[in-house]
Order: sequence, then structure tokens, then C-alpha cells
Amino acid sequence: MKKLITCSKLKTDSGQATTEYALVLLGAAVIALLVIAWATDGGGAGRIGELFDTVLSGIFDRTDSVG
Repeated sequence: MKKLITCSKLKTDSGQATTEYALVLLGAAVIALLVIAWATDGGGAGRIGELFDTVLSGIFDRTDSVG
């Protein structure tokens, strides 16, 4: 019986939130680095510009048709 009590005391969640937070930050940093690498070396800069142009053109077209 004493072994069960000791084992249950070892399985606490102390520090789990901190660990999860650190892992989420690490994952976000890796994704950010991949996006930066893609945008600078992989020709992503032109694609991002095209994306913004498309989005802004769509917005302006919709506002012109309303007004």
C-alpha cells in the first residue's frame, strides 16, 4: 500500500504547464525560421507580394462595386 502512495506522489503535474509553454514557443520559433528562410531564399518574397496585390485588388474591387 505504501508503494502505491509513493508512486502517486511521483506523478504530479508540477511544471507541466511551463514545459508545454516552452515547447509551444520552440515550435513557433521553428515555424517562423522556416517562413523567413522560404521568403528570403525560396522566391517567397515575390509570392508574398503577389498575395498582397491579389488581396488588395479584391478589397478595392469590392469597395468600388459597393460605392
